[in-house]
Amino acid sequence: MKRVAVGLALVPLIVAVFGPLIPYDVQDGLPYSSEGLLGTDGLGRDVFALVLVGGRSALGMAFGAVALAYLLGGLVGLTAASTRHRWLDEGLMRPLDVLLPLPSLLVISVVAVGWRASAVAITVAVALVNVPTVARLVRAAALDAASGPVVEALRMQRESWFTIQLGYVGRSVLGPVAADLGTRITLAVFLVASVNFLGLGLSPTAPDWAVSVSRNREGLLLQPWSVLAPALLLVSFTLGFNLLADCLVHHARSPVEAR
Repeated sequence: MKRVAVGLALVPLIVAVFGPLIPYDVQDGLPYSSEGLLGTDGLGRDVFALVLVGGRSALGMAFGAVALAYLLGGLVGLTAASTRHRWLDEGLMRPLDVLLPLPSLLVISVVAVGWRASAVAITVAVALVNVPTVARLVRAAALDAASGPVVEALRMQRESWFTIQLGYVGRSVLGPVAADLGTRITLAVFLVASVNFLGLGLSPTAPDWAVSVSRNREGLLLQPWSVLAPALLLVSFTLGFNLLADCLVHHARSPVEAR
C-alpha cells in the first residue's frame, strides 16, 4: 500500500516540478482536435503542453499556503503554549476561535474575487483559513513540553526564547504536525482547485490543472483528455498523499501500541 501511495503522489509531483523543464514540440491546432499526444483543448492549445506546465500553480499554491499557515499558526501556537500570562494566551487564541466557523471556501472566494487572477492572494487566503486550526494543534501538542521541567531548566540557564521553543518545544510537536500534514496539504489542494474550477481564481486561459478541467468540461465528449489528464493528476496526488500520510501515522503508532 505504501508503494502505491508513493507512486500516486509522486507522479503528479514530478510533473509539476519538472514538467516545465521538459522540451516538447507544442502541437497547437483546432479546438478539441486529436493533434498532439493528448489532443487540443477548447482554445486549440496542446493538452500535453498544458499538463506539463499546469502543475506548478495547482500544487505550488497549495504547498506555499500550507508552509505559510504553519509559519504563522505555529508561531502563535508555540507562543500561546509557552507564555506564563493567561491574558496573552487568551488574546492570541480567542480571535482565532472566532475565525474557525467561517466557511473556508467562501472566504477564499471573496478574496479571489477582490484580487482576480492573483496567485499570491489565493495562496495567502488559503493559508489564513488554515492558521486557526494549525495554531490550536501546535498549542495543544506543545503544552506539556512547554510547562515541563526541561523548559524551566533552560530558562534558568538564560537560554533565548527561540532556542527553547525551536530547539526543544518545537521538536515535541513534530509528530502531530507530520500526522496533520497529509490532510492539511490535500485540503489546500482542494481549496485552490475549487476556487480555480469555479472561475474565481486564476485567469480562464491559465494552464492550471483545475482551470483546464473547468474550461474544457463542455468538450469532454469531443476530447476527453483535455479534462481527464489534469483531473487524474489532481485526484492521483490527493489520493496518494492521503494514503501515504495514513501509512506514516500507522507506522508511527505501531511501536507505541506494541509497548
